[in-house]
Amino acid sequence: MSTGVEAEKHQGEAVPYPFAGGRGLELSGEYAKLLQDGEPIRVQLPYGDPAWLVTRYVDARLVLTDRRFSRAEVTRRDEPRMTPRAIPESILTMDPPDHTRVRTLVSKAFTARRIEGKRAWIGELAAKLVADMRAAGAPAELVGSYALAMPITVICEFLGVPEEDRAQLRSWCDAALSTNELTDEECGQSFADMQDYFERLILERRAAPGDDLMSALIEARDAHDRLTEPELLGLCISILIGGFETTASQIPNFVHVLLERPELWNRLCTDPELVPTAVEELLRFVPFTANGVSPRYPLEDVRVGNVLVRAGEPVVVDTSAANRDGQTFDEPEEVRLDRPDNRHMAFGHGPHHCLGAHLARVELQEALKALVQGMPGLRVHGEIEWKPDTTVRGPRTLHISW
Repeated sequence: MSTGVEAEKHQGEAVPYPFAGGRGLELSGEYAKLLQDGEPIRVQLPYGDPAWLVTRYVDARLVLTDRRFSRAEVTRRDEPRMTPRAIPESILTMDPPDHTRVRTLVSKAFTARRIEGKRAWIGELAAKLVADMRAAGAPAELVGSYALAMPITVICEFLGVPEEDRAQLRSWCDAALSTNELTDEECGQSFADMQDYFERLILERRAAPGDDLMSALIEARDAHDRLTEPELLGLCISILIGGFETTASQIPNFVHVLLERPELWNRLCTDPELVPTAVEELLRFVPFTANGVSPRYPLEDVRVGNVLVRAGEPVVVDTSAANRDGQTFDEPEEVRLDRPDNRHMAFGHGPHHCLGAHLARVELQEALKALVQGMPGLRVHGEIEWKPDTTVRGPRTLHISW
């Protein structure tokens, strides 16, 4: 039986989401009020059904891990979302057992051992890009020369994408994450072009397999019948977008946060051994997504905090807010480079925890290490231009001097 509070929340009108305010990486002040109250509220995204918004860390863990919440249900409903385009079916819209089957196949390519084996190469790539910027002279544009160049090279090497195609893939990734900077028709055409590209590349890899992730997935499909053709295609696209955008946006985000706090930048330059824990803290602190992560649908009535969420009512988890929850993190608004036991949700949580989290960590660590060692005098040169209307936050351009 619902309490009076539950009934009142169900009857209240949904408020617009995301909340207004916040330039660049600032988290809207409205979230502080939500975290203080703690309870889910009803929100309306630009498209799709109204949803419950969860901001408290403990509630986020429940929604992201409890098997009573489904991701696959999104394919049968009008998903709350930022764009008129519904998310295509992929590993991101699966529930067990299909999700477990597909994730198990892909996770073999992203084991910690295999990724650590690539660390030296990733570090050398980062150091070379820094050296190239220094050789070209200041000022340099960090996003294009470094933040985009590094992760697209890494993820394309993993997938087996030819070097000459990578600039085009960057453009398609940007279109896939745009909310309203491009028209719906432009975004739809961009996604169709990317699908066509991967269909052709899959055919080429079938004829001439290589030592790459795409070839391994094709073998799982053809030799062992463990993937459908649409699953194979969807995985290649999901791995490209997920493996590229997180790191490409977070590198300049991290630099911006650190240079706003020069004492932290100087500390890393003096003690680069702090880089791994610094990366974890920056992952926690930076509000990376401009809106909540993929909605979950309860398959039965579930109590979230003091709210009874009815079966079929979508729930949006805002991990950026959860990462600032003072009930979980001491002094959550402070950047503490040596924060212990950092249980942030930057890569999600539960069954859909990011498959490439360890790869992203290694890239971010090596990218930051190369900068603090190669450009200790780094500073922002001029105004930062922020990306408008995308589902992830980050600079479009960030000019630097040293």
